[in-house]
Amino acid sequence: MYFAVISIFPEMFTAIRDFGITARACNEGKVTIECINPRDYTADNYRRIDERPYGGGPGMVMMAEPLAKAIDDARSRAQAYGCRIDAAHCPVVYLSPQGRQLDEGGVLAMSKYEGMILLCGRYEGIDERLLSQYVDTEISIGDYVLTGGELPAMVVMDSVIRRLPEVMGDAQSAEQDSFVDGLLDCPHYTKPHVFADMPVPEVLMSGHHANIAKWRFTQQVQRTKARRPDLWQAFRPSAEQAAWLKKMPKDNDAS
Repeated sequence: MYFAVISIFPEMFTAIRDFGITARACNEGKVTIECINPRDYTADNYRRIDERPYGGGPGMVMMAEPLAKAIDDARSRAQAYGCRIDAAHCPVVYLSPQGRQLDEGGVLAMSKYEGMILLCGRYEGIDERLLSQYVDTEISIGDYVLTGGELPAMVVMDSVIRRLPEVMGDAQSAEQDSFVDGLLDCPHYTKPHVFADMPVPEVLMSGHHANIAKWRFTQQVQRTKARRPDLWQAFRPSAEQAAWLKKMPKDNDAS
């Protein structure tokens, strides 16, 4: 998968390219990440990419022209990589608090793209004319404001890359994460058997895979009901999960 990131701080993306599973995906050729600095597309000696807003007000606004040239370059690079340049295959994504909030369903959908062009804003925002003419979609990672779009872009890239085929060491790891099936994740344990006078639950030591699966689901239900009732209200169990729910004790009954 191809990623082009448009940012005035391209150095920040070494966190994605040089560390962990995402770095391994890059090194193995499963992912290509290129950073494009819009300052390289300015016409003045100061490489200025922002100006005061029309109508007054605080802060600065990123100008449309250098960003448009950067996006055009990103599209050319993506096309050379082999991407089809349209919203369905290689969209231009603006990281914005006003966008659609990122969730696991959105991540899975984005993992099917051939590429993505991620636009990272700064200051008070970006000239609206650029957004209306060049951006296919806007994504938010939560109802709060950050100093720029770089961290949200890295969140999007990390979440998408780990869903690509053969990126995770164990293919089941991504499938068993929180939100994948609509519930929060269950507790996890490893050695030693006893820590702080707390033993590992015996069911996990039993080797009985069906009982372990049922226990993990029960834990997921309890956590989701307690911590994210909104997720629980939207949860739709499979036939096997529905049978497990009927057998849960009354105080944990999910019906």
